[in-house]
Amino acid sequence: MSEAGGGRGCGCRVPQRASWSLVAATAALYLMLATTVCTAGAAPMSREEKQKLGNQVLEMFDHAYGNYMEHAYPADELMPLTCRGRVRGQEPSRGDVDDALGKFSLTLIDSLDTLVVLNKTKEFEDAVRKVLRDVNLDNDVVVSVFETNIRVLGGLLGGHSLAIMLKEKGEYMQWYNDELLQMAKQLGYKLLPAFNTTSGLPYPRINLKFGIRKPEARTGTETDTCTACAGTLILEFAALSRFTGATVFEEYARKALDFLWEKRQRSSNLVGVTINIHTGDWVRKDSGVGAGIDSYYEYLLKAYVLLGDDSFLERFNTHYDAIMRYISQPPLLLDVHIHKPMLNARTWMDALLAFFPGLQVLKGDIRPAIETHEMLYQVIKKHNFLPEAFTTDFRVHWAQHPLRPEFAESTYFLYKATGDPYYLEVGKTLIENLNKYARVPCGFAAMKDVRTGSHEDRMDSFFLAEMFKYLYLLFADKEDIIFDIEDYIFTTEAHLLPLWLSTTNRNISKKNTTSEYTELDDSNFDWTCPNTQILFPNDPLYAQSIREPLKNVVDKSCPRGIIRVEESFRSGAKPPLRARDFMATNPEHLEILKKMGVSLIHLKDGRVQLVQHAIQAASSVDAEDGLRFMQEMIELSSQQQKEQQLPPRAVQIISHPFFGRVVLTAGPAQFGLDLSKHKETRGFVASSKPYNGCSELTNPEAVMGKIALIQRGQCMFAEKARNIQNAGAIGGIVIDDNEGSSSDTAPLFQMAGDGKDTDDIKIPMLFLFSKEGSIILDAIREHEQVEVLLSDKARDRDPEVENEDQPSSENDSQNQSAEQMLPLPQTVGLADQESPGNPLESPSEPPSPADSEEAAGFAPSEQISSPTETQETAGLDGECTDLDNQLQDQPETEEDPSPNVSWGTKAQPMDSILADWNEDIEAFEMMEKDEL
Repeated sequence: MSEAGGGRGCGCRVPQRASWSLVAATAALYLMLATTVCTAGAAPMSREEKQKLGNQVLEMFDHAYGNYMEHAYPADELMPLTCRGRVRGQEPSRGDVDDALGKFSLTLIDSLDTLVVLNKTKEFEDAVRKVLRDVNLDNDVVVSVFETNIRVLGGLLGGHSLAIMLKEKGEYMQWYNDELLQMAKQLGYKLLPAFNTTSGLPYPRINLKFGIRKPEARTGTETDTCTACAGTLILEFAALSRFTGATVFEEYARKALDFLWEKRQRSSNLVGVTINIHTGDWVRKDSGVGAGIDSYYEYLLKAYVLLGDDSFLERFNTHYDAIMRYISQPPLLLDVHIHKPMLNARTWMDALLAFFPGLQVLKGDIRPAIETHEMLYQVIKKHNFLPEAFTTDFRVHWAQHPLRPEFAESTYFLYKATGDPYYLEVGKTLIENLNKYARVPCGFAAMKDVRTGSHEDRMDSFFLAEMFKYLYLLFADKEDIIFDIEDYIFTTEAHLLPLWLSTTNRNISKKNTTSEYTELDDSNFDWTCPNTQILFPNDPLYAQSIREPLKNVVDKSCPRGIIRVEESFRSGAKPPLRARDFMATNPEHLEILKKMGVSLIHLKDGRVQLVQHAIQAASSVDAEDGLRFMQEMIELSSQQQKEQQLPPRAVQIISHPFFGRVVLTAGPAQFGLDLSKHKETRGFVASSKPYNGCSELTNPEAVMGKIALIQRGQCMFAEKARNIQNAGAIGGIVIDDNEGSSSDTAPLFQMAGDGKDTDDIKIPMLFLFSKEGSIILDAIREHEQVEVLLSDKARDRDPEVENEDQPSSENDSQNQSAEQMLPLPQTVGLADQESPGNPLESPSEPPSPADSEEAAGFAPSEQISSPTETQETAGLDGECTDLDNQLQDQPETEEDPSPNVSWGTKAQPMDSILADWNEDIEAFEMMEKDEL
């Protein structure tokens, strides 16, 4: 939820250069992003069609607002499926989402200035009277400081701004005497106790009636808040100070921003997601431009625009440089760790980052704005709406969509910046999707799942505050709006604040903390933003040329690539190399990759990474082939993934002298018997011949009725399973051929099928890394008969047998427990020697940075392999949760009461292995605390 008013570029100092075009708006100076350039990528939309779409937006707003007023008012929000109001305490709690509700007719207040923008002045006047008559701000309810500020305080100030504008025009609101401003001031004072911390950062919640830390307040014990929660106050609080002359509000908001700036990570200049409000320590050290941080960056730039304070622009530019250096991987925006910004923190993106292209327009950085916006639009075309979160290969991560307006916002500002009618067509698509999929008889319902089209009984206030405002402005001409939108700045909730506030009541004592903490090189900062005449010099196809390579980034196929294949056949030339045909051992294929700008990087753990550098391709055509090849490789792997993450399995040695005390963490298979649904498989183990299991076994009598041990490599996992099953094995254990690999230091993965129907495989299959597999192999050498149990989790030991043996050491106990709880990121493979895990998730070996690259990891000996890491277009975690969620979602592993390993007189090799394990586990835990 972002952006500044009416298509402006950014607030700028007056430059002494003729090449920059600026327009002064009182003391705040804006660049007018001229719309004189229309790209030829889309046919201009007629005035009639624009009016028709604008009228359609008006009708949609009437449908939503009218149903709220009829079925919900004075409740905070409308429940559109059941046609009733949502009242806090009368409906089942939705957790933090309900913190926006304060029994203050939230949707009505949030919609006030939208009514004026949509030229509904009579309805606006009626709404203001209802607010003054019915709304009570002294309720005994705990609310979010952040949400109350941007929605209610911002809504009251936006309503006041347009009320005084209408009053000055002389037709409407002649009776108005700053009543909304007085309500805003009352609310501002109710929020001030939240700032009673040593840091100046506000508590995340406050009781409107009783404040903070009183017994009856039921709040004030929180220690953490999000960066956006503490850093998205300055516009509303400064406006309140400038309107009323009470400087305390702006002072408190400035202090919070100063503290966040001081606590930024100095080497990366990034901020984390969550911070301790008392100590200033970062609680969550991941950083991005989406949820938890988004509007902090937005308000730094807009505070400079509204208030004219250079320090805010200096801070924003410092952060923006870090964002483009570390987080931006065009067209993606991926979270990183603030202390190790070259290390990605997740492989999915959330929907709130859709505001960022609009902020980049405000900054004047148009190219990456076009790229990211186009990527988001492709996701929308695939799913009809932008999912709450989606993976780097554009699969749904969180399927909800609460009718968020951020993408419409960025669409509006990109249209204002480029004048490209393509963005009008994008807006038309948004209107059609809302009416087709979200419209219900009593309003518009949020999407519970964009894949199925199911609804949620929810219509948030921001839908009326922002969505209809941006869509209407997108299609409106200047004469369609009754006031000059250029005289206002949009808050993060799209409320309008007048720019003349920059010269009003400027007696706020300011302390420039920016230069105290960093040496700023003035040449690094853009103090002005270029006119679109310079952004698109003599090139009406500029925006289209940026979008075109991204047209098929989400699609399963590249139409242009298909056409070129057909053309190459007709011309007699060889068709481009397809991912499905690629063999890493084929010299001709490697030469083709080189020509396409795709290179091989050998990683320390034996894997190989594919990286494309378009500038290293032999020609633009070859570069396009390389891009298509990488996309195909990603899609090829995605097709192998199953929708759900499987937890790790257990291989438990139950024969003498182990008696179940040795439990090895094993990776599951996406085929064969599911051990979580069936009884465990118990049997003696036997090595197969050939050991790789890639052909018919020559020793079927040895594995008949036993669990076969086979080595990873040279063929598909499913092929191995079929061969041992045909020989009569009751189960299979695949042991990694990468010597020294261990689940202690590398995340496990799921063994995938071969792209064919695997229903014929009926036996359970598990995977062990080399270190764990060697324990079984050593046991076979020392004891002829070794019996194991394959299960979803370790089973209880026989207490009578356990009492006969020595108790385990504390370290061994911790080691076994930690080993069983290792995370299991999903690594999808078409081939047997698939990569052991996504480097982004692995604590042992962070990936090498590669700016503006596409990357895909695979093992060199495979016919087909899948990407395990993609720095531009994909990270193949599918719809899996991040590492934290994986740990929470895994079934609890039973505690091992006495995991001692008794090897009798020959126990020394095992002791050595356990010592190594313990050291690795301790190192892993230290890294986990530091990074995750």
